[in-house]
Amino acid sequence: MGAGGFIVCHPIRERIGNGEIDFDTDSFSYVLLSSTSNISTSSDGYASLTGELSTANGYTNGGYSVTPTWTRSGGKVTFDVSDPTWTASGGSITARWGAIIDTTAGRVVAYHLLESPAADVTTSAGNILTVKINAAGVFVIDD
Repeated sequence: MGAGGFIVCHPIRERIGNGEIDFDTDSFSYVLLSSTSNISTSSDGYASLTGELSTANGYTNGGYSVTPTWTRSGGKVTFDVSDPTWTASGGSITARWGAIIDTTAGRVVAYHLLESPAADVTTSAGNILTVKINAAGVFVIDD
């Protein structure tokens, strides 16, 4: 099927409005989460997330550093990140969710299913897991 669309966490919206998040200067990572994760629309602090994969088999806890970009077309502004990639080694990487984290602020920005409908995605040793972020970006601010 393919990855599901991103869901922007509700608390991040207020944090953006309060100026607590700086999408131009903060650092961001993309983390992989298991099916047991507590990720939800109310997720806020990265430290309170459960189910992030442990450092093993080519994945490093804390995720993959992604580069954020903003593009504007008319009255529409799109937030996007680079595609994260891992090479499975010594065993498989298995995850259900992916999430974008503002590592500077320690906040969850958005998350999505790696496979829709919900199913674990497994990449066996020697293979590459690349999460292709939708060409439409992570989220759009539109007038």
